[in-house]
Amino acid sequence: MAATPANCRNYPPDNYSSLTFPSLCWPPQDPYCALYTIWDSWRYTLFWTLILYALFHMGATGIALSMQIGQPRSVWKYLMAVPVIYALVAGAEALFTGSIVGLVLGAVYISGCYGMPTWIPFIWGWINVLILIVSSFTIQGGL
Repeated sequence: MAATPANCRNYPPDNYSSLTFPSLCWPPQDPYCALYTIWDSWRYTLFWTLILYALFHMGATGIALSMQIGQPRSVWKYLMAVPVIYALVAGAEALFTGSIVGLVLGAVYISGCYGMPTWIPFIWGWINVLILIVSSFTIQGGL
């Protein structure tokens, strides 16, 4: 776990306790609704990335399976593996991406002695999904 910088006073606040997931609250209205540890920032970012990756991969699975309507019954017994494979791929991608981004976010906020609003991991989960979508297209020059 990263050490709190020496010049941070009262970081985290004395009455800080880890928030329950998802706890999406607005910091101006609730100043104690922030993440102060790398563990919390990693956990929130990982959970949001897992949730959003699962939603988008299951949507792609639904589209892939709906394209096969009208195919012979023999094809469908192999197509039932598609949701399982997509779920495994989504989980592996989200675990890697959410962990890296969550740890970097936590380190940046701790080094600046800031509390991270709970919306930041949620937004970065969406950024991770959007990068995945953009990078799935063939672009001249690539990403």
